[in-house]
Amino acid sequence: MITEIHLQDFRSYKNDSFEFSPGVNIIVGPNASGKTNLLESILVMARGSSYRVSDMDLVAFGESRTRLETHTDTNDNRIVKIECQDGRAQKQFKINDQLLKRLSLQKTLPVVIFEPNHLRLLIGSPEARRQFIDDLLEQVQVGFGAVRRRYRRTLNQRNALLKQKDHNLSDQLFVWDVRLSETAAQIVEARSWIIEEIDKKLEPLYKTLAQTKVKAGISYNSLAPAEHYATSLLKKLESHRTEDIERGFTAYGPHREDILLSLDDHLIQVTASRGETRTLLLAIKMVEAILLEESRNLRPLLLLDDVFSELDGGRRQALTGFLQPYQTFITTTDADVVIQHFTESCHLIPISRG
Repeated sequence: MITEIHLQDFRSYKNDSFEFSPGVNIIVGPNASGKTNLLESILVMARGSSYRVSDMDLVAFGESRTRLETHTDTNDNRIVKIECQDGRAQKQFKINDQLLKRLSLQKTLPVVIFEPNHLRLLIGSPEARRQFIDDLLEQVQVGFGAVRRRYRRTLNQRNALLKQKDHNLSDQLFVWDVRLSETAAQIVEARSWIIEEIDKKLEPLYKTLAQTKVKAGISYNSLAPAEHYATSLLKKLESHRTEDIERGFTAYGPHREDILLSLDDHLIQVTASRGETRTLLLAIKMVEAILLEESRNLRPLLLLDDVFSELDGGRRQALTGFLQPYQTFITTTDADVVIQHFTESCHLIPISRG
C-alpha cells in the first residue's frame, strides 16, 4: 500500500506531498482543482505511464522535468523522473536502489481505475473495448505485451505493402499474412481466455451491485475459435487480398473484432439505460480488480474518479462493501456524499487549488 507521495512539477502540482491511509482515501475539492491529477500521479507511480496523456504532458506547463516519489508500507521507495529535451521525454524509474528505463510486469503495482469517460468502453467504438481487454491482459499475463507489440509491427508492415497498390506483391504479402495469422492466434487465445474469466464473475457482481435479477454477459465476437484462428485468418487474408490492396489496409484480424456486452441477452448499446450502463461498467471494474489480485497475488490499488455522483443509495452501498479490502482513492466535489457510506474510518484529502 502507498503511504505517501511527493510531486514536483507534475501537472498542476508544483511541490506537494500527500499522506494516505491503507483504506479509503477521499480526495475532495472543486472542479479543476487537481483531484484527477493526483489519481494520475498514483497510476504513473504504479504502472509507469498515464492513461490520459503522453509523458511530456505530465510535466507542469513551463517546466522541463518532473519528479514523483512514493513510499509504501513495506518500505519500498519508488521514484519516477521525466525530463523533456528537444521535443522528447526521457523517463527513468528507481525502485529502492535499482535504476530502470521501463517497468516490467513484475515491477508494476496492480491498479484499477474508473473515470467517467470509461463509459465509452461499453457504448463507444470496438477499439475502446479491445484496448481495455488487451491492457488488462498486459497486467495479468506475462509476455502478452510483447505479443501485442509484435502483432502491431507485423500489421503495420502488411499495411505499408498494401498502400503501394501493387498487385504484383502477392509473394511478399503472403509472408506477412503467415506472420500476422500466427501472432493473431496468440492474441485471440489470450482474449478468449480472459473474456471467459470475466464472464464467469460478471453476472453475480452485477446482480449484487444493481440489486436486480437481470443477467449480465460478455463475449468475444471473433472470426473463428482460438484453436482454428491462424488457419481461418490466413485463408481470409488470401481470399480478400485484392480488396485489401484496393483499400490500403488489412480488414480482418484481431484489430477489427469486437467484445460484446449484454443484459438479459440484449446488447447494451440497444437497450441499456445510462444507469444500467454505468453499473455494468462498475461491475466490470470489480471483476478487473479480482482478476488482478488472483494473477498477481497482490491487491490492486483502486482509483475511482467521481464514481459516486451517478449512483443511487443502494448501488453506493453495494460498491462500498466491495471496496473495504482495498486501498482506494476516491475523488469527489462533495465529501459528505461519500463519507456517509463508510462506517470504518476514511482519510479525507482536501484540495483547494484552482
